Amino acid sequence: MKTYTLDEVKDKYLGKKGTAERDAYENELRLDLIGEAIKQARKERKLTQTQLGELIGVKKAQISKIENNLTDARFETILKVFRALNAKINFNVELLNQKMDLATE
Repeated sequence: MKTYTLDEVKDKYLGKKGTAERDAYENELRLDLIGEAIKQARKERKLTQTQLGELIGVKKAQISKIENNLTDARFETILKVFRALNAKINFNVELLNQKMDLATE
């Protein structure tokens, strides 16, 4: 039985890196990971969604949508959430085969 790497499976079913389908999948995955990170951090800080929402000036429903990737939240809102959680976040940006690490606290 032949085995395949995850990248080989993605290439076959989603398209090669750089295609619209593959980029959409990768972006969706990143948003899911951000939502999960927010949820875990909120729980570690022993905050409810309502309490976190109050800290950044949004309703509980908005926090729920962010955590469950049901909204295209503004980048500014995501940053406010992480600041309210007193969490350090790191972003990686790749441009023209060059990698830049951006860190924010």
